[in-house]
Amino acid sequence: MTIDWAAMERHCRALLPARAVVAAAQELLAYDCDGLTLHRAQPPLVVLPETTEQVAAILRLCHRRGVPFLARGSGTGLSGGALAETEALVIATSRMRSILDVDLANRRITVQPGVINGWVTRAVAGDGFYYAPDPSSQVVCSIGGNVAENSGGVHCLKYGVTSNHVLEMEVVLPDGTVTTLGSGLAETPELDLRGVFIGSEGTLGIATAITLRLLRAPQSVAVLLADFTAMEAAGEAVRLVTAAGVLPAGMEIMDNFTINAVDDLFGRDEYPRDAAAVLLIELDGQEREVTAAVEIAGELCRQAGARTIRRASSEADRALLWKGRKSAFAAVGRITPTYYVQDGVVPRSALPGVLAAIEELSRRYELPVANVFHAGDGNLHPLILYRADEPGVIERVQELGAEILRLCIDAGGSITGEHGVGSDKRCYLDWMFAPDDLATMRLVREAFDPAGLANPGKIFPTPRSCGESARRQVAHRHIKVEHHLPKEAAEVEQRDVESLASLDVF
Repeated sequence: MTIDWAAMERHCRALLPARAVVAAAQELLAYDCDGLTLHRAQPPLVVLPETTEQVAAILRLCHRRGVPFLARGSGTGLSGGALAETEALVIATSRMRSILDVDLANRRITVQPGVINGWVTRAVAGDGFYYAPDPSSQVVCSIGGNVAENSGGVHCLKYGVTSNHVLEMEVVLPDGTVTTLGSGLAETPELDLRGVFIGSEGTLGIATAITLRLLRAPQSVAVLLADFTAMEAAGEAVRLVTAAGVLPAGMEIMDNFTINAVDDLFGRDEYPRDAAAVLLIELDGQEREVTAAVEIAGELCRQAGARTIRRASSEADRALLWKGRKSAFAAVGRITPTYYVQDGVVPRSALPGVLAAIEELSRRYELPVANVFHAGDGNLHPLILYRADEPGVIERVQELGAEILRLCIDAGGSITGEHGVGSDKRCYLDWMFAPDDLATMRLVREAFDPAGLANPGKIFPTPRSCGESARRQVAHRHIKVEHHLPKEAAEVEQRDVESLASLDVF
């Protein structure tokens, strides 16, 4: 269907303030990618609503005219989720930045989706509260985007990811209907549609008001920095600490390449430059609990081979150690402005072997890989560095990225931990899920969005988006599974495979 974008612009201007519609080509350039700059596509039109009513009016317009749309927060996503691959209206929530309600008695806060992650804690810190999920981009990423991707962060090891801290959402469905998911309580008797929506990457609608759980600031916090002469030793320290029953708030590892990049960014040696890896461990809770945990964690790090162990001496020192970790991507970007971030997950016990395999792949593909990751929950963030002007390099980068994800799956892990699938990893989703699993997911999506207008083409593999790759991967999984099925079940699965391969849009 051909969309009359000039008519859409006129209709949008009738519904929104004049400055809330972006149509000039030079201004649309700002929306041609998200944090994954490997792929770009300039949208035909962008709108910037400020209220739930305006979002609902725009979605009703899209529903009437059959116009695809996608939501965009701060644009910090790393999976191409906010990329307008096909012509679609971009609905940017960056002007929806109001804190709607603060309810400290019930430890919750309600915000619009454009509120920046770090602002939530800032709003309640004076009263002794904070918001736990803290992606590395928390100074710029928005709560709406965190909900869409089910973002994690440094502290997800102990406190969980976004879905563990969202109590209720006001949501505009793809036909413009406004509804509420959740009840503001931790546990409710109805189906958990709130949980279905979180992490759906904008394919089920747009959240316009989000009620978040607040936590009391811990009585005591300690941060340890241990350095190692081998990455395997750092991984072993992670294993020993968690096996001992100590539950850190966060455990993060940076490799030598990243250490030096961060030190160069700081202009001083905050981390030991000759270390193969450094491990950051944050412990929080009651003072006696933290004191005991620090002793245990320090001893276990020494058993694993730590050369030195440094404890942050003050709150400022703690913040500085974490600033280095959270600045890692930016630090690497100073060395090469083009890099590709992956987001695989592996069991903690598999960390040493998978990291060694990534190093071997880096040599084979002749592409440097910097490793910085959430070690406590095995969420890897390998950064593949490349020169954009090198012929054929994009294909090599993507092949290396796919090999890393295959390593993660073979180790018993996942293709994504917190960055989402989007357009970047959709062609690998059927490495993890059988056709009937994918078909069930599609039915859920269709229940919310029968017309398929919300963020089209994202998450699911199709022959259109993945070429023959999707068909080959589905057939490969079928061959592996068929040996374990009786003849009748195999015939049913074959029909599912053929049905999946014929689908254009999930």
